[in-house]
Amino acid sequence: MKRRVAVTGLGAVTPIGNTVEEFWNGIREGRVGIGPITKFDASGYEVRIAAEVKGFAAKERLDFKSAKRMELFSQYAVAAAKEAFADAGIDLAQEDPYRAGVIIGSGIGSLKTVEDNYTRIVEKGPSRVNPLMVPMMISNMAAGNVSIQLGLKGKCTNVVTACATGTNCIGDALRAIQYGDADIMLAGGTESCICPTGVAGFTGLTALSKTEDPLRASIPFDKDRNGFVLGEGAGIVVLEELEHAKRRGAHIYAELAGYGCTGDAYHITSPAEDGEGAGTAMKLAMQEAGVSPEEVGYINAHGTSTFYNDLYETRAIKYAMGEAAHQTVVNSTKSMIGHLLGAAGGVEFVVCVKTMQDGFIHQTVGTSEAGEECDLNYAVGAPVEKEVNICMTNSLGFGGHNATLVLKKYSEM
Repeated sequence: MKRRVAVTGLGAVTPIGNTVEEFWNGIREGRVGIGPITKFDASGYEVRIAAEVKGFAAKERLDFKSAKRMELFSQYAVAAAKEAFADAGIDLAQEDPYRAGVIIGSGIGSLKTVEDNYTRIVEKGPSRVNPLMVPMMISNMAAGNVSIQLGLKGKCTNVVTACATGTNCIGDALRAIQYGDADIMLAGGTESCICPTGVAGFTGLTALSKTEDPLRASIPFDKDRNGFVLGEGAGIVVLEELEHAKRRGAHIYAELAGYGCTGDAYHITSPAEDGEGAGTAMKLAMQEAGVSPEEVGYINAHGTSTFYNDLYETRAIKYAMGEAAHQTVVNSTKSMIGHLLGAAGGVEFVVCVKTMQDGFIHQTVGTSEAGEECDLNYAVGAPVEKEVNICMTNSLGFGGHNATLVLKKYSEM
């Protein structure tokens, strides 16, 4: 029998706030964190805007010596993980550290480290690379650094599934607890690749919006959508076996009840046109959670603002939900914070938890008129205030990766 899993801690670093409280206040205000790129001179690039994290000071959130040995994606992960761990109120001295683990992923790791050190090789020779280049670059070091900083000695892995990374990490952490590998897991995603290579690479794919108006650049499901906006940050949550959480008197935000995961087997960058792959992931997640489509009050969509993603995800929602798709409120957090790639699923999970807590479904900001065949309720024009007892969050990644999580308001039954 699978064990029930509670959400007991939340942490976030985002383009509209560097803590969960700041982030959620920004969400409620409809704040947009998109603006001109400041991390490098983008004047010669076709794309000159991004959703950067602002005002993040590593020395205020991390030990200075440790922070110097981490690139930004790891710093964001550790900062968000420390916030989530403190929020959960866990005293590790009272726990078996081998029953507490980490599954935190990054879709890319640090492109900037590669850029900087390649430049050193070309200009000064191979002996001048940073001795810490490799551990600063590789994507698993977010999980490794969180484990080291918090003393978590249990299962420590990272899932890398491009833009589905954060959701797959949380889903795999759910499985670790359900089947007894751990009692506590920190899970989510982190990313920081707003750098010349990142911007040029995604521009070359024609994936990024070239619109320079921050309020009309990331407009999921809109008829004028033309690409996503590159973002950065981290979303980390504490998952805990329900009885374990109850025994220590933890505050339970929600229950994570279902996880679905599929592959499209279709195309390296495009979702399947019929939406069947992503729709099946949603069906599997609802099946495990024991909920019907009619019970799902809210879906946090992947909603990237690219033409094909938004069209095919709409088809996927209809495939999974049937007629109930038109009764469910769907939105995209990327309308405010851009696309955080591997971190997107973790941050959007935090949004789902806070949505159920407050009964507030944020507007898909910037979207004004839905595109052809995008005919669901995308919370256009205003937020929606309603009680949400069950919600679903989707993430879709290059390579055909589909991941869905279902959360429930916690009840004893």
